[in-house]
Amino acid sequence: MLASVGVDPPDEEAYRALLTASGCGIAELAKLLDRDEHEVVTTVERLEALGLLTTTSDHPVRLLPTRPDVAVDALVAVRRAELDRVRAEARVLLTELRAQEQHRPENLVEVIVGQEAIAARFAQLLNGTREELLVLDRPPYASKTGESEPRVRGLLSDGVVVRGIYSPDSLDRPGGVDQAYSAADAGETSRIHPQLPMKLAVFDRRAALMPLDVDQLVDSALVVHPCALLDALAEMFTLLWDQAVPVVPVVKTDPLDARLMTLLGAGLKDDAIARQLGLSSRTVGRRVAELMETLGARTRFQAGIHAQRRHLLED
Repeated sequence: MLASVGVDPPDEEAYRALLTASGCGIAELAKLLDRDEHEVVTTVERLEALGLLTTTSDHPVRLLPTRPDVAVDALVAVRRAELDRVRAEARVLLTELRAQEQHRPENLVEVIVGQEAIAARFAQLLNGTREELLVLDRPPYASKTGESEPRVRGLLSDGVVVRGIYSPDSLDRPGGVDQAYSAADAGETSRIHPQLPMKLAVFDRRAALMPLDVDQLVDSALVVHPCALLDALAEMFTLLWDQAVPVVPVVKTDPLDARLMTLLGAGLKDDAIARQLGLSSRTVGRRVAELMETLGARTRFQAGIHAQRRHLLED
């Protein structure tokens, strides 16, 4: 019965004998077991180490067995602690195995096919992000804005740093500027770049999600795990970030001019700006000309850069 808690059958036999002859000596126990006294001495030492008996200081020594319930509970506790240590060691080994597998060439990149599968994987990676999210934002999108936006807001409320670079197409969508401003109000640091090479999301610099085909942005995607490619993607984001201009102007400007400079920084044409601001193209053209003259800019994007340099635009 006690073999499962580390007691050998011969030792269990001696313990059972002691339960019926409590207080006996070594010689008496040897007779009960029909064993050599030297052998019984060794058995007694093992039983005492297991907590199944205690020896008195009398001469000759008397052997007092521990109550079975107390003894077995103690042995079970010891065995449970040993099993917990084994379980912990197994988890360490699993972590080491995963680290080795992660760096195998076949495990550095995973291919995801289908818009729903991409959206689900994006949500999974978002849920695991704890420190930083980097995004190159350009349409089309695998998931609906109403699905991904609350998750990103949740990251911001948890203290995750979110940095996004928008393409002009992102802001030219209906409500695109409002969404960018809303994200900035929630804590996102946003910039605009006139030429984003691809869609990209980098999660804690542990993984990146990018399209497999630049021309088919939502049909297939790659998840890149830690490797030189992931490092290169993060570095590309940093380079684009340095070239981009902030989305949200400082509040010291007129609200209309603030959004106008945002759209200028995105490189949008007068008709697109007029749609976003609800103005006529003629009014937009006149106001753009006035701003460009004030800023000393020759192009719309240059106007955005000059505005940033004069601290009219800030992250």
